[in-house]
Amino acid sequence: PLPRTRSRRRATRGPQQRGGPAPRCGRSSSGGGAYPSVPLSCPLPGVPKAVFAAAEGRERFETRVSVLENGLRVASQNKFGQFCTVGLLVNSGSRHEAKYLSGISHFLEKLAFSSTAQFGSKDEILLTLEKHGGICDCQASRDTIMYAVSAEARGLDTVVNLLADVALRPRLSDEEIEMTRAAIRFELEDLNMRPDPEPLLTEMIHAAAYRDNTVGLNRFCPVENTDKIGRDVLHSYLRNYYTPDRMVLAGVGIEHEQLVECARKHLLGVEPVWGSGQARDVDRSVAQYTGGIVKVEKDMSDVSLGPTPIPELTHIMIGLESCSFLEEDFIPFAVLNMMMGGGGSFSAGGPGKGMFTRLYLNVLNRHHWMYNATSYHHSYEDTGLLCIHASADPKQVREMVEIITREFILMAGDVGEVELERAKTQLKSMLMMNLESRPVIFEDVGRQVLATNTRKLPHELCALISQVKSTDIKRVVTKMLHKKPAVAALGDLTDLPTYEHIQAALSSRDGRLPLVYRLFR
Repeated sequence: PLPRTRSRRRATRGPQQRGGPAPRCGRSSSGGGAYPSVPLSCPLPGVPKAVFAAAEGRERFETRVSVLENGLRVASQNKFGQFCTVGLLVNSGSRHEAKYLSGISHFLEKLAFSSTAQFGSKDEILLTLEKHGGICDCQASRDTIMYAVSAEARGLDTVVNLLADVALRPRLSDEEIEMTRAAIRFELEDLNMRPDPEPLLTEMIHAAAYRDNTVGLNRFCPVENTDKIGRDVLHSYLRNYYTPDRMVLAGVGIEHEQLVECARKHLLGVEPVWGSGQARDVDRSVAQYTGGIVKVEKDMSDVSLGPTPIPELTHIMIGLESCSFLEEDFIPFAVLNMMMGGGGSFSAGGPGKGMFTRLYLNVLNRHHWMYNATSYHHSYEDTGLLCIHASADPKQVREMVEIITREFILMAGDVGEVELERAKTQLKSMLMMNLESRPVIFEDVGRQVLATNTRKLPHELCALISQVKSTDIKRVVTKMLHKKPAVAALGDLTDLPTYEHIQAALSSRDGRLPLVYRLFR
């Protein structure tokens, strides 16, 4: 017989070992090196016993919410790591300024993290945060103002103390208010000179859709109001809207009990600088969708000069009322927005960049003269707005508007199974990727708890996205198309169709504009 080789010996022994008794843990004479060869099923000699992470129950990842005696909500989410993000969210924004001078929220955003009762200056605040490797930020939107700090978890007490002082006991000195006025004037000037007019168009479409009410009120302070807003005006606003029942202290990366303890210490029974009188004048108006048009004629030929100037463009945004983020139809609208997608005319990349979305396939790929076609979905607690922004040469405005109205009509048509699945997968992927970031989790926790007192977890949202069918898309679009459109137009508007013609196109079967006969062009 042939001599048995080492490899054959190993092969014949394998099954016997698998089925036979467990190998003895002991030294083997065949190995070399630092450790003797020991079977992998035995612990290594002289090495501590490994402790493995166990799959813990879902309760470890659920958002916990507590309510303090004064009505303030405390919400936390566990996350591995030595850093945490903690912040105070207030149910206050430009939508609440109907009875006040427009621009108060813009002022409060710029004045955030300035001197307070405890901290003499902004530098002192930043030095305090630096000791814990911290950074701070404040953002004001139409319905929320958010003060946030990311720092080492060991500095939680300092962070909550700082947030309470910044929100409830700011000094608002004359010098700080004067510097804020200058900063706002500069920002407004910069806004009008930017090559990208998207922030300006967003303001205009909201003003057209919700004329003079709630979310239609200007988010930026008008130039004429910068000198009128002072400490007294700010205090009268803060007295009504910065009350504990309108606030959420949210934290990610810290223990819930610890956050509640800090909240009790620094946010319970604190006397704000404006006094603790009863809020008397709180605006609880519900958004009233009106539809309409806002036009700004503007010479955009010199927006971006230089060796490769951006060509002169006219920008159009057309929107229709969708639904609030509290309604069941919010998820189908989010899928629809993903399905429409879009972007700029130049984009390097493949499917991951949304190149298979409708606004790429049907608009940008077919009409080379269009520079932009992008879908946006703005959603609030009582309303929502689905818009398409497009830009092209001023001579082709009429054709561009017709292409966009046709896309709105086609939304109510057949939805292919492949494109629907792609949009759903892309939405889930985007959701999960965004929620990898701690500050994003913090904002998600804070906003959801502020609006609903609870939080839907990512796996619940993914399940809802998976349930969306093509019939749901058709249903929400049909309902949306019965509303009056909101239109925002910026640039050279010589060839812009009338609002009535745009409305007629969105009410027609094919989305075409009514024919216009002219003797002279």
